[in-house]
Amino acid sequence: MIQIELFLLLSAILFVVGLYGVLTTNRGIVMLMSIEIMLNAGNLNLIAFAAYWGSALGQVFVIFSLAIAAAEVAVGIALLLNVYKVKKTTKIDDMTILRW
Repeated sequence: MIQIELFLLLSAILFVVGLYGVLTTNRGIVMLMSIEIMLNAGNLNLIAFAAYWGSALGQVFVIFSLAIAAAEVAVGIALLLNVYKVKKTTKIDDMTILRW
């Protein structure tokens, strides 16, 4: 069996890559993908600890997290498509149309 530290290291690397993507880009699609990478890093932590402790509770939380992530992506892409129809860009800095 693979040690839990390797899973946690992989999860930390994935989270840092996602955080770097969120902080350095201004394109909406790349930002959504980076947020998904960060969510998957958290899911990997839940799965690793569930396997380590022999519990299925972490796997149940991962299923709920994946469902919430799918809804988040659907709403995010819908917003990006609507802004793209008006502004012809997906840059986050140009999305002032969503303000009141």
